[in-house]
Amino acid sequence: MKTTLEIPDPTFRKAKATAGALGIPLREFVTQAVEEKLAAGRRSAGKPWLECAGELAHLHEETARIQQIIDEEFGQIEPEDWA
Repeated sequence: MKTTLEIPDPTFRKAKATAGALGIPLREFVTQAVEEKLAAGRRSAGKPWLECAGELAHLHEETARIQQIIDEEFGQIEPEDWA
């Protein structure tokens, strides 16, 4: 579909230069950019924190290890603490 867009001059120049550097037409570059933006919106729709939280997944084992240490240290209540 053909359409007309108003793009600020600096943005247009950057997009055109980047498309040229990639060896693709500006039309293709803009299409890819819009598709990437739409896909990103679907991933984080309603949960903007999810994108950042996903980067912390590697800490799950460390969190579990720390929780185990806490449970071992504080899980036993001494009889004198039963007040």
